[in-house]
Amino acid sequence: MGTAGGGIPPLPVFDTADLADLAEAAGPAWSATKALGRAVLVCCVLLLAAVLTGRYDLVVLAVPFAVGTAISLARRPEEVPVVEVAAIDPRFPEGGQVTAAVCVASSDRVRLDLVVVRLMMARWVRLRFGDRPYAATVARRATAEIPLRGRAVRWGRHALGPTVVHAVASDGLLISDALVAPELWLKVYPVIEPFAADEAMPRAAGLVGFHRSRKPGEGGELAGVRPFGPGDRLRRIDWRVSLRSRQLHVVSTLSDRDAEVALLLDVLHDAGRSGGIDGACSVLDTTVRAAAGIAEHYLQRGDRVSMLGNGVPARRVRAGSGRRQYLTILEWLMEVAPTGADASGAVLNPQLISPNALVIVLTPLLDPRSAQMLAALARSGRFVVAVDTFGAETPARGSGKWAEAANQFWRLERANVIDQLREHGVPVVAWAGSGSLDRVLQDVTRMAAAPKAAGR
Repeated sequence: MGTAGGGIPPLPVFDTADLADLAEAAGPAWSATKALGRAVLVCCVLLLAAVLTGRYDLVVLAVPFAVGTAISLARRPEEVPVVEVAAIDPRFPEGGQVTAAVCVASSDRVRLDLVVVRLMMARWVRLRFGDRPYAATVARRATAEIPLRGRAVRWGRHALGPTVVHAVASDGLLISDALVAPELWLKVYPVIEPFAADEAMPRAAGLVGFHRSRKPGEGGELAGVRPFGPGDRLRRIDWRVSLRSRQLHVVSTLSDRDAEVALLLDVLHDAGRSGGIDGACSVLDTTVRAAAGIAEHYLQRGDRVSMLGNGVPARRVRAGSGRRQYLTILEWLMEVAPTGADASGAVLNPQLISPNALVIVLTPLLDPRSAQMLAALARSGRFVVAVDTFGAETPARGSGKWAEAANQFWRLERANVIDQLREHGVPVVAWAGSGSLDRVLQDVTRMAAAPKAAGR
């Protein structure tokens, strides 16, 4: 059994002036325990035996039981305590420490002998004492804090609670009905997979940013040297070339632009078994953590990032930049869940994505609709990069004589789908953390910069 010790920072205390109203609205009241029943029974039996046998010494034996019970009941509490589960900050990354407490507050004039706390917890929340009950005492008009220590080992929203509390008073003769506190929702952010991409964007659409544009303008990338013209700034004059050619020349540069990156998450299916931050990764774990890492990388560079899901119902985060957009994306990722094979309309409409955006699709390619969606995006003229989040796992895990043949046929079919996507102009690359997309982005940028044939 856990004990009520100190050790965590002080939590917000209850306003004792409002505890009476809260207790009356809560409904539960006090009832007798078995100890009170035994004390009354002993007194009645001794008094009855004294009357029937004429032995008045039995009355003397019954007096301590009666007086003790009366004194204990004289300290009867008038109100039930108020229970709440609170936390210093319910937001932390995977593997972070849970710092919460169960607060039991009493505004009554008598002391509570014991409060027993039992709470439910989500699968991915690991408390130090598990789901065993906690116990503490509550002084008169005071608040007892029972610390809850542990870890949250997987991303998502996890409930700590509901919490059920029973209070004991009057030397164990009275017990309160079950006091239920609502659950506390913990927001666990995914751990960011390391990611870095140093390549220029296929199309830089904004006015300012860190990516080199193909258009001339104010920037830091050298485009060449040309003769001086109206509107050129004097600080752009290249004196070395000007003195050699006897004519003023200026240095021309390429403008720096920002870009829009659209992250599309294929959440139709999940595969593999998640072991949390300390165990194996499922497909959904890899997808969510990779998306968080890619989003952080481009947002730090000043780009605009949007996020979409092809499940049902469709979920979307509009393009934005800055830290606020990053926190919005993390909140969005915590709600990601597989929609199942019965989801209809899973092929995303390409019109929802800006034509200048770089579309990075995180997909395990486990559903034919995923390949159809990638092909539709490529046909619409978007720059699409498919990131394979499935890894080296195979779906069949049986040990029969046909298991290996089934796995081989599945791998062949999967390789065929990837080859067909590449024929449609969709590069497919396996996720491998930092630098996963560098070579693919080089090819996409080179194709975007290539001259287009004019139609007749």
